[in-house]
Amino acid sequence: MTSATRTRDLHVPPATVWAVLADFDALAIWAPDIDHSVLTTEQRDGVGTARRVQTGQVTLIERITAWEPDHRLAYDIEGLLPIVRAASNTWTLTPTADGTLVSLTTRVDTGGRPDKALIGAAVTRKMAEASDMMLDGLVAHLEDLS
Repeated sequence: MTSATRTRDLHVPPATVWAVLADFDALAIWAPDIDHSVLTTEQRDGVGTARRVQTGQVTLIERITAWEPDHRLAYDIEGLLPIVRAASNTWTLTPTADGTLVSLTTRVDTGGRPDKALIGAAVTRKMAEASDMMLDGLVAHLEDLS
């Protein structure tokens, strides 16, 4: 398993960041590389909620696995390369004196073979680039709301 974490220091409280992240089907509003997102479950929040995400010709399903308001949101990602056994993102919100430290950790599991581990590292790097874009989009969106 490989992982990468990206962070941003925001000057808004965790509840403000959480409100954006918790609107799970609204990802396309603030993430610049996402063309479309829509819920695939009637459930709108909490563990088990799922969305379909379209980015270019890639379609992903993201299913919430952790839901801790104002603190942590995690979801599994399905639809990546066939060699990817599992992938997930975890958003962590940590209160600071000036606002919130937002961390986005991506984990990718391609199995234990060395050749697959190299592919896993490459996929993780690519997903970390997407994490940077999502974090930048989140920052810009929250600035627009202020």
